[in-house]
Amino acid sequence: MNIVKILQQDVAAAVERLYGQAISAEKVQINATLPEFTGDYTAVLFPFVKIAKKSPEVIGAEVGTWLQRETAYVKNYNVIKGFLNLELKETFWHEQLQEVLSTPHYGRFPSRGERIVIEYSSPNTNKPLHLGHIRNCLLGWSCSQILEAVGYEVIKVQIINDRGVAICKSMLAWQKFGEGRTPQSEGMKGDHFVGDYYVLFERKLQEEYEAWQQTPQAKALYETHHKPGQREEEFFKDYKNRWFNEHSRLGAEVREMLLRWEAGDPQTLALWRQMNSWVYEGFEATYAQLGVQFDKNYYESDTYLLGKDIIEEGLQKGVFFRKADGSVWIDLTDVGYDQKVVLRSDGTSVYITQDLGTARMRYRDFGCKRMVYVVADEQNYHFAVLFEILRRLGEPYADGLYHLSYGLVELPTGRMKTREGTVVDADDLIAEVMRLAREQAAERGSPTEGPEAEENLRRVAMGALKFFMIRVNPKRRMVFNPEESVDLQGQTGPYIQYSWVRIHGLMQRVQQEGVDLSNARCYTDFQSSEKELLRALCEYPSVVLTAAQEYDPSHVANYSYQLAKTYHRFWHDLPIFSAPTPEARAFRLQLSCAVAQVLESAMRLLGIEMPTRM
Repeated sequence: MNIVKILQQDVAAAVERLYGQAISAEKVQINATLPEFTGDYTAVLFPFVKIAKKSPEVIGAEVGTWLQRETAYVKNYNVIKGFLNLELKETFWHEQLQEVLSTPHYGRFPSRGERIVIEYSSPNTNKPLHLGHIRNCLLGWSCSQILEAVGYEVIKVQIINDRGVAICKSMLAWQKFGEGRTPQSEGMKGDHFVGDYYVLFERKLQEEYEAWQQTPQAKALYETHHKPGQREEEFFKDYKNRWFNEHSRLGAEVREMLLRWEAGDPQTLALWRQMNSWVYEGFEATYAQLGVQFDKNYYESDTYLLGKDIIEEGLQKGVFFRKADGSVWIDLTDVGYDQKVVLRSDGTSVYITQDLGTARMRYRDFGCKRMVYVVADEQNYHFAVLFEILRRLGEPYADGLYHLSYGLVELPTGRMKTREGTVVDADDLIAEVMRLAREQAAERGSPTEGPEAEENLRRVAMGALKFFMIRVNPKRRMVFNPEESVDLQGQTGPYIQYSWVRIHGLMQRVQQEGVDLSNARCYTDFQSSEKELLRALCEYPSVVLTAAQEYDPSHVANYSYQLAKTYHRFWHDLPIFSAPTPEARAFRLQLSCAVAQVLESAMRLLGIEMPTRM
């Protein structure tokens, strides 16, 4: 029951009946009544002054009287200047509570019969998942759950960058320096094992570069090519990529390996498959810790040649044009972009070419006319261009594309060490939050040993990590503070989990003592904190819908926090088990149960599980 929409419709009906002019119910502004006034919901009257040609006070009295007489839920009213404060009947509050309690999937919507593809994570196989991947994965997973809750069938995918120069760097380093070591022999996760060889390659490359800078060839290049006033270290910093491609021995070996891979050399492919398999095992372990899964994996080794047929179609349609050197371009200057190459002069594709082909492949795979890409905001321009090209090509899904762009996530300076000195591995961050959750539990005197305690600690730690990441609007940059994330007193996952654990304890006591809750409907002396909770429960379905429409799980996260905060006030303001009457006790226990049900539902949409003890 959406009481706000009901009141909007009722007020619109009152205005039409009283003043003879139809108005849109959506334009009627209904808010929760401010605490200093009597009432539950407030209608804003100023927009009706021109229609009624009367003062707001008179309109309020006439509309209030009509609502009190003609509608099902309005009990009393009062008018304060241009605001009509409405007090609802006790029957409404009981009906709302029973709707929540009797609806196992309260807050979910019927099937829409429509699919959405959502792409997230999409890592490279040359190193482990990192801090940015955590935010990416958690946004993608929570969006998929929220979209499912509002009735979509969601297909969760990732495209894994499993080929190219970076992957060959790891392969070459293991081939030259690995001496047959494996993740098993070293007792390491496969992604960290391979990632260490990528780091090793970069270190060896830097050593080679520093040695080369002392050669006569390098000195001569500096003398003939440096800019006026440019120091040697500045020149060689800018020159490194060119050196890698033209002079480096390791660079030449990497390029040779890539050419052998592209030619299908059996030994190179065998090494590639082996090292990628180690990485995939590591990725899967991290995904399991994060609680995310995928319905389908796409691999760049399969898709990197896609899109060339689309370019040919676009040339025939006049969407693209060919330059004298044979390269193919699109002119987007009319929409504020520039000219964009989509096929190089040698016939090889660029990233956007592959993305064009992958989008069409997904449409053919799943028939989805809506696709969501969860990718960092540094790729905003790329996706704006991609979507514009697909629109000009007339692809049937082009109007349903969305880039869920998110900002950089950082850690407080000095909080954690990193493997490479620059990027924090996802596994290291998860382990750090687990450590802090364990320390906090020990300080509270909570159990930390045994299977049940371990599971509760895992749920608290992952709840802390996930909630802290998701509570921020995706477009904003954020700082993830591990210590703050596990705080029981702040805007955190554990704070919300603690509310649920409190109620769980109440319900256990109800069962143990056989408390009769059947007389809850006899309760009529509603208190302000009870109504505040019931209003919040009413809002839950619309919050889920807004989060889905805006692809923004922070709406659900912040709603969960506010609901838990409201429940804490209720807990402290009113006695529950020792309520003054049996009816009050039964009602408050049922209200607590409804809050727990909605908290658990909302947190599940964020991928967060509830512990049984904290």
